[in-house]
Amino acid sequence: MNTKYNSIRLDYRIILDLIPEGSSVLDLGCGTGELLYLLIKEKKVKGQGIEIDEKAIYMCVEKGLSVLHWDLDSGLSEYKDKSFDYVILNQTIQELKKPEIVLKESLRVGRKAIVSFPNFACYQARFQIFFKGRTPVTPSLPYRWYDTPNLHFLSISDFIEYCRERDIEIEKALFIGKSKRVILFPNLLSQVGIFIIRNRDKS
Repeated sequence: MNTKYNSIRLDYRIILDLIPEGSSVLDLGCGTGELLYLLIKEKKVKGQGIEIDEKAIYMCVEKGLSVLHWDLDSGLSEYKDKSFDYVILNQTIQELKKPEIVLKESLRVGRKAIVSFPNFACYQARFQIFFKGRTPVTPSLPYRWYDTPNLHFLSISDFIEYCRERDIEIEKALFIGKSKRVILFPNLLSQVGIFIIRNRDKS
């Protein structure tokens, strides 16, 4: 890669490694476009983003990115089935009013989806709730209760169960701690989970 690899955020590095070069990618809730920009620059993807924050969209445009101003909770009716190889929901689903609708639409529009989210069951969050009796503030959940954009608080185990109940195939699951990958006891030790999911083949 041209960019200094170790200087890239760990979750971005993992997603970069997961997506094959030249893939088509839709980044939902792309923010200011850092990840989408890296994917286009380093993996030569055909990329598009969707974002609701107008200020963030201006920053995307400054980077030369194609970004649509859209509310994800309204669905993805503008896109046909399997329009993209990958749909990315990086740190997005916990901020949505209707995450289940967006997940269903992501798996309709994309052949696969990459979903990442902060793990609310991480030991740091458990410690603060149990011993302090307060809403946790951790590196992966850095906001106070009154200014958090997060509407849903889920754990690694919650998401795995969600996929099992809806017959969604988890193709790969990776977990991040403070500064490195987590292998053992991810629901307890990981701050962020990253999943590749797809609709199970019914044929």
